[in-house]
Amino acid sequence: MPGEPREAHIDTVLRRSGASSNELTAAAKLESVKSFLHECKVLVIGAGGLGSELLANLALMGFKTIHVIDMDTIDVSNLNRQFLFREADVGQPKATTAAKFVQRRVPGVSITPYVGRIQDKDEEYYMQFNIILCGLDSVEARRWINAMLVNMVDESRPESLKPLIDGGTESLKGQARVILPGITSCYECSLDMLPKRTTFPICTIANTPRLPEHCIEWASVLEWPRVHGDKKLDTDSPDDIQWVLDTALLRANEFKIDGITWSLTQGVVKNIIPAIASTNAIIAAACTQEAFKIATSSAAYLNNYMMYAGNEGVYTYTFDYEKRQDCPVCGGMSRTLTIARDAPLQRLIELLTELPDIQCKRPSVSGPKGPLYLQLPPALELATRVNLDKMLPELGITADDVLTVTDPNLPFTLSVAVVFAQPPHRT
Repeated sequence: MPGEPREAHIDTVLRRSGASSNELTAAAKLESVKSFLHECKVLVIGAGGLGSELLANLALMGFKTIHVIDMDTIDVSNLNRQFLFREADVGQPKATTAAKFVQRRVPGVSITPYVGRIQDKDEEYYMQFNIILCGLDSVEARRWINAMLVNMVDESRPESLKPLIDGGTESLKGQARVILPGITSCYECSLDMLPKRTTFPICTIANTPRLPEHCIEWASVLEWPRVHGDKKLDTDSPDDIQWVLDTALLRANEFKIDGITWSLTQGVVKNIIPAIASTNAIIAAACTQEAFKIATSSAAYLNNYMMYAGNEGVYTYTFDYEKRQDCPVCGGMSRTLTIARDAPLQRLIELLTELPDIQCKRPSVSGPKGPLYLQLPPALELATRVNLDKMLPELGITADDVLTVTDPNLPFTLSVAVVFAQPPHRT
């Protein structure tokens, strides 16, 4: 409480006047604000490079009750930037190791770890938290937690709104954002800002590799199934990654290609975004600062997106990313899809995989009268495959019909309103 040397810096901040308080009210409310700060229950998703910084910062800023979720174990390649871990920790779960480290260094902090996926937890679990911070390196996981928190909002229960603070880094660049589910734009609203993953033509990686990435893709995409059959490549297994590395090196030596390393192999196979410690520290500081402002009302929080461009100098800028009315998660309208009237269903499937604001991988589509094409299970895929070559009107689809799209990559059901493109005017 006030006067404790360890938290004197926090008292100083809270006593100052700001956007949400003045000197008189700040001093009077200091004790109650500090009490809430200590009791505020915070969830950190991810305990890697960004998550490590988030945990340490939260503990040092006065948050006493923290939970952390991470499914990964510590790899030796993590040690250059994930500073809560030591060489002796290699192979141990990140969540439990990070929790123990911070609790040792910051007395009075309680950190509850969970080793597993965020999808393992239900709505009741997420409802217990006041604030949720994400330090994830996965778009799919971000989409899932975003959809979960938006769907949890009940207008009759204000406590069901859980602020989501999301951070991300890529080399010298980063971003931090504050999402108030149902009020501000959500993660799905800005999906079209994300670059699509770089892919290499099969003919290039099979016949004429020129880059170290070509050799790694060849080993993981072509050689792995040829050698191992139906056994799936486990991207979290050091043994499997080592096999890909060794196989890619043989290929690289054959074509006189340099640059294949363990880190690059992991990056290609797991689609890992390059990260450095300094950028993680900057973005984690921005995220935890927003959590502190929300918890204490000591200043106005971010509205709602901050970009950091370290590759252009020490440069940041903020902007208000507006909600998409046709956002499949927080919007109230169906996503419109324009397509030629004589297009086959196969073309509609292709459009769903090409659109950057949807990013489907294996979409299944149903119309007002029932399923049109189902990717799973295999028996239903075989039964509905005949529809792929049929034109939409032949399947009973008319203009303005709303189709239902599901996909293993989507944590929600997508509604798509079909609009038939006007044929070109002939003179």
